[in-house]
Amino acid sequence: MPSVYWYNGEFIAKEDVRISPDDRGYYFGDGLYEVFRVYAGRIYEAEAHFERLVRTADGLRIALPYTIEAIQQLLEELIGRNGLQEGTVYLQFTRGAAPRSHPFPQGAAPVTMAYCTELPRPLAAMERGIAAVTVPDIRWLRCDFKTLNLLPNTLAKQQALDAGGDDAILHRSGTVTECSASNIMIVRGGTILTHPADNLILHGVTRGVVLRLAREAAIPVEERPFTVDELLGADEAFITGTTVEVTPVVRVDGHAIAAGDAGPVTRRLQEAFAATIR
Repeated sequence: MPSVYWYNGEFIAKEDVRISPDDRGYYFGDGLYEVFRVYAGRIYEAEAHFERLVRTADGLRIALPYTIEAIQQLLEELIGRNGLQEGTVYLQFTRGAAPRSHPFPQGAAPVTMAYCTELPRPLAAMERGIAAVTVPDIRWLRCDFKTLNLLPNTLAKQQALDAGGDDAILHRSGTVTECSASNIMIVRGGTILTHPADNLILHGVTRGVVLRLAREAAIPVEERPFTVDELLGADEAFITGTTVEVTPVVRVDGHAIAAGDAGPVTRRLQEAFAATIR
């Protein structure tokens, strides 16, 4: 697969990309990003991703240098140039390059970058499920913005891996928020519970699709906070995300969730989600 990048409005080879040491994304994490899933060469749920991109840009006060229509056309061309059929497109904007100073620089143009990665569907994990570890959520209070400030997420993910888990489930004083790079839902008494889409979580695009599919299937849904204890006592648990789709969580902190296997609601939602990408 060729490595064609879109960088500052040009399609160039990966090895020709040059990042300025003055880029505010490099030393402040001053920027935003989106990860789009590609199935059969097409962007999945593009509109929802772009809505979140605009919301984050507005929240960070970064003026996007292109219209959404232009960005989508450029990403589609990038997918074509790379011959991507199944994978992801990563898109990033930083505030720009300027001498290091905390105030927003005057006149700096946003730096843009996008690239493709081949990534098959996670069918094995979706079938067998994953193990997770609970980790305190030490992030800031605007988790609803998809920014480049991901160090707490990476620390949590590594803590989970060091403990023998596959992912970290974050909680604030015992209240579950989300995972290191995905949303989490549980099933109790036939009802899906998931943290509301407020400032404490990132409202995932796949999260929105799954909630819609659940309601269409007449599966009760409650968007309310739940505790680690409720998670451990759940009938089912699963994560949702652009790269993980709908993946069961079968063990948490070494404890099996119910029978330690994917439950019927999870399987039903997996099938419904698969139908949307066909």
